[in-house]
Amino acid sequence: MTMTMLITGATGTVSSAVLDALPGKDGVRVLVRDPAKAPAGYEVAVGDLDDPATLTDAFDGVETLWLLTAMGPQAPHASMNALWAARQAGVRHVVRMSAIGAAHDAPTRNGRLHALSDAELQASGLGWTVIRPAFFMQNLFGSVTGDTLYGATGQGRLGLIDVRDIGEFAATVLTDPRPHTGKVYTLTGPASISLGEAAGQLTEVYGRPIAYHSLEPEQAYAGMREAGVPEWIAAVTAEYLRAYARGWGDYTTKDYESVTGRQPTPFADFARAHADRLIGQA
Repeated sequence: MTMTMLITGATGTVSSAVLDALPGKDGVRVLVRDPAKAPAGYEVAVGDLDDPATLTDAFDGVETLWLLTAMGPQAPHASMNALWAARQAGVRHVVRMSAIGAAHDAPTRNGRLHALSDAELQASGLGWTVIRPAFFMQNLFGSVTGDTLYGATGQGRLGLIDVRDIGEFAATVLTDPRPHTGKVYTLTGPASISLGEAAGQLTEVYGRPIAYHSLEPEQAYAGMREAGVPEWIAAVTAEYLRAYARGWGDYTTKDYESVTGRQPTPFADFARAHADRLIGQA
């Protein structure tokens, strides 16, 4: 049987970066709920991690699984369904997208839920690797308005990481998972910086003064709700913002470099490549 890799969350930001980083499309299957939205050129499986009855055919013949669940209170249910389907299908290795600081005492509900799913995977009998990325640089898209970078992490420093680096890292592990069996990796960028320091780098990159305006997490929550973000997502995001403002994300690791042999992307390089998306509408 031909080795098959299954990519879940295939239409999302992180899994799209994983697909872009893989060496080719042969043997790669994407799991989607709507086949019309499936990325082109891949074998398509239609299924929903929230509905285990839809997963049997999708997981058939799969050897390696990229498991990414949507943020929300149902995430452990989706992860549980995926692991059950993986065990029934004889999947050999699961590479799981977790969250930075996932632990039973994490300061966010999302981190505590991920800790449950990480533990379930580790006890599943399957080969496994867990990836816990830091705050995405892409989270800042649209945050610059005029001459101001808006954010709600106070003066807390963050080990910001480019999602493209997460994709490169995951693709490396998925392509040859054996050396990474039983490993938990925390992925950060090369430096831990505050958003005030990020604004200073934007000033240099864009050649015009850009200041940082710090919002309160409650203000960010209200803005997300006004924009239509679901209450749970907005509230948990505010939990992260409070934790980051206290310095919870102020560290870096060498995990990305140790596996890929490359340095992660500096924020200034990211800003240079994505000026069109960082700068929002005035």
